[in-house]
Amino acid sequence: MAFQKPPGTQDILPGVTEKWQFVEEKARDICRRFNFREIRIPMFEATELFQRGVGETTDIVEKEMYTFTDRGNRSLTLRPEGTAGVMRAYVENKLYGEPDVSKLYYMGPMFRYERQQAGRYRQFHQFGIEALGSDSPALDAEVVALAYTFYNEVGLKGVRVEINSVGTPAIRAVFRDKLLAFLMPKRELLCKDCQSRMERNPLRVLDCKTDQHHFEGAPSILDSLDDECRAHFEQVQSSLQAMNIPFTINPKLVRGLDYYTHTAFEFKAEGIGSIDTIGGGGRFNGLIEEIGGPSQPGVGLAIGLERTVMLLAGQEAELEKRSRVDIYLVALGEQADQKIIGLLYELRLRGISGERDYLGRKMKAQMKSADRLQARFTAILGDDELERGEIALKNMATGEQRMIALAQLADELIQSLEGDV
Repeated sequence: MAFQKPPGTQDILPGVTEKWQFVEEKARDICRRFNFREIRIPMFEATELFQRGVGETTDIVEKEMYTFTDRGNRSLTLRPEGTAGVMRAYVENKLYGEPDVSKLYYMGPMFRYERQQAGRYRQFHQFGIEALGSDSPALDAEVVALAYTFYNEVGLKGVRVEINSVGTPAIRAVFRDKLLAFLMPKRELLCKDCQSRMERNPLRVLDCKTDQHHFEGAPSILDSLDDECRAHFEQVQSSLQAMNIPFTINPKLVRGLDYYTHTAFEFKAEGIGSIDTIGGGGRFNGLIEEIGGPSQPGVGLAIGLERTVMLLAGQEAELEKRSRVDIYLVALGEQADQKIIGLLYELRLRGISGERDYLGRKMKAQMKSADRLQARFTAILGDDELERGEIALKNMATGEQRMIALAQLADELIQSLEGDV
């Protein structure tokens, strides 16, 4: 035959596309329930965007990008990941002017010139989310929860969540010196990649899959965290615990991109050769400013769809189609705010789309947010109501409000939604 597909690409044929459709529809459905909206960005961008946004010392920028010069003599690059392009669109279209947190998701092909192996392609597909405009640790945990829910609901078994804090650039600079002091005596024992990374980005050495036995006793970045970073990481953990999401702390987890701050996390699973990471992400509070935008915090993740499909046992699902947010939870008081973390997650698991405030706003502003989201119901929980085991459920169309038992919220809401056409 005269032509064959390029190395590192694949033809997704009938019989397999049905699995892809199921995975993609499940991702969209879960994003609806978590109130993330779709954004579609170009498949190529200015090369400098990835150099500044991803990091010039990363393997992606140094070795893996598909870069070309167009007829206008501009250097362009096929997108190797989605976050930098989403941040460019966020800044260019001034989405930071919106009054609520911008919660966005994307899905589509990415391109990296990598060594071919099981689950790794040169054209591959990612599903990713970005939540921009809040530095709340609860938002970090929500991003982890969305991915955890996705893996569970597509039917993957044995998926593990690993988390870490990578602190701030200042903290990493101090930790870098400690790590180099540990690594330098071992330099000649390490692989060539590790030796190169020691000079450019020594934290990446901890990512190495072949030299882990040399890192026994390495300093932990967790010991270098200041009080603010430590408190943020502890609140992320307590939020995950409130949603009953199991996780382990991996102090060697640093991720392969330069822009992460505070929380970093990965999802691991066995069954695709030497690769066990099937998704990951973290917080990137300085990235938007780095590419020329305002100082805005953010957190996000990316999931490899090839790896998900490879691990997925075939199954089909009919997905319910709904518009609008079903319920907006309003918390008044610290104890109530902690309670709605688990409550909102429970509702989403029951198929209800829900949202809450992450900006610390007063009740009036939260109710305005519920109106903007066209919430069909709001549920208002104060510390007094929490003590009585009650919550106020309000029909936003009729204005009717009634007190119900907190434990019955999901059942009452499902019944009300069925009657609210």
